[in-house]
Amino acid sequence: QVQLVESGGGLVQAGGSLRLSCAASGRTFSAYTMGWFRQAPGKEREFVAAITWGGGPTSYTNYADSVKGRFTISRDNAKTTVFLQMNSLKPEDTAVYYCVHEARILYPGSQSPGAFGSWGQGTQVTVSS
Repeated sequence: QVQLVESGGGLVQAGGSLRLSCAASGRTFSAYTMGWFRQAPGKEREFVAAITWGGGPTSYTNYADSVKGRFTISRDNAKTTVFLQMNSLKPEDTAVYYCVHEARILYPGSQSPGAFGSWGQGTQVTVSS
């Protein structure tokens, strides 16, 4: 079982920045896909970004069109921690953000909510206009 602990949410004005962190624990991983989904009130849960790592020096990232150029996902493999740097935030980015983990490589197109076996508790991000 993998435990995910998120941090970094909060309230920010439009145009501001926030950095989310997600630390995974409970197992050691030779490969994984980690990422973020978000859910706004009254809306479906949607994919935000993901990063895959296959045990070597290279990792691969994938972003929703709505956040490309504004959000950056990165990892600290030594700590199995993933970060989401969110810049130029907009009111429509307001949502609960969930960290996800799956102990295998998931390619873009396969990164649906049901593909991830572990979910964090969620952290609220509120962007005021």
